[in-house]
Amino acid sequence: MTRFTLNGSPVSVDLPDDATLLHALRGPLELNGPKFGCGAEACGCCHVLLDGKSVPSCTLPLTAVEGCRVTTVEGLGTAEAPHALQTAFLDEQAGQCGWCLPGILVSASALLETTPHPDEATVRAALDPHLCRCGSHNRIVSAVMRAAA
Repeated sequence: MTRFTLNGSPVSVDLPDDATLLHALRGPLELNGPKFGCGAEACGCCHVLLDGKSVPSCTLPLTAVEGCRVTTVEGLGTAEAPHALQTAFLDEQAGQCGWCLPGILVSASALLETTPHPDEATVRAALDPHLCRCGSHNRIVSAVMRAAA
């Protein structure tokens, strides 16, 4: 049994020792935000915040998050009170298919926590591990810059 805090609430998950955090999130915890993309930490769509740091969840053993704080895109904001990044992404029309956005949003939120007013190069560097196959990179960067302002 692995116990951790997920989006501000305590949870416990009983899965085999070789289960990944992504498997737990999308399976028994029924969260659809983090996506399975490559399974090799190369695309970024599975990123979550682990104690405030953006990490890939597709290869992270579930047991590694025991006692930690995990935040997914679902934990950033709500429809009634969206996170500033979520509002900026909508305003900038920064997404097309949306597959990459959950990972990008949590990574961008981690960036803004540590660097509230990043320059464009810093945003691009922070989001470099994320692939957007739709080619929305420039709008994504604009949205992060808008949220920072």
